[in-house]
Amino acid sequence: MIETPTFPPLLSGEVVPRNMDPFEKAVSRAVAGVDSGTVFYSEAGDTLRAALVLAPETPLEEAIQAVYVAQIGLAESLGALAPPEVPVHFLWPDRIKVNGAVCGKVRFAADVSDPDEQPNWLVVGIELPFIPQGDDPGANPNETCLLEEGCSDVMPMALLESWSRHTLLWLTYLLDEGAERIHKEWRPRCDTLGEQVETPKPGVFVGLDEKGRMLLRDGPMTETISLIQFAEQV
Repeated sequence: MIETPTFPPLLSGEVVPRNMDPFEKAVSRAVAGVDSGTVFYSEAGDTLRAALVLAPETPLEEAIQAVYVAQIGLAESLGALAPPEVPVHFLWPDRIKVNGAVCGKVRFAADVSDPDEQPNWLVVGIELPFIPQGDDPGANPNETCLLEEGCSDVMPMALLESWSRHTLLWLTYLLDEGAERIHKEWRPRCDTLGEQVETPKPGVFVGLDEKGRMLLRDGPMTETISLIQFAEQV
């Protein structure tokens, strides 16, 4: 296992105690004014938990596209480190799927909720289980962990390093080119696109609009649902 992860330029790491939630730590430090680009992480080996603090220069509705960026970064990292036959997909708005079962999630929070307001900070975090979370691995057949999917050679700190690099790259694309490229990369990895879904409400998930909002069709009506609605309250 990598003892101390190495982060790419523009990002820096800060480890938190194993009994502390890196996401909550990142939020508290963001409120206090920590530098953008700081990654808070836990070295616990059972689950990768990490959170990146950002200081957006755009309204929240644009900045929240970083959630998709974090998902793409995680998928690309697993694609690089896991066996090639292991598929990684997304479940809108925040779940990661490995081999068709939920395996972790993305978390996010900001200091504003108005789509048109520019946040002072945005925290985007990831949680990915490496080993079964309970005593009975078969208790939740729709949930999995990396060990159960043949990824025993993937180490948490190596995945963290890779995630930070891929996420920074896609954040650069977001800043330089806008959200269209992000959405184009995200859509094929979402295995419920075009399907009937029950979450966040029943309907057919027909795609993302130009602002990254879910397009959900129910009969003749199509409504938009923003990621902002699923941000954690802090």
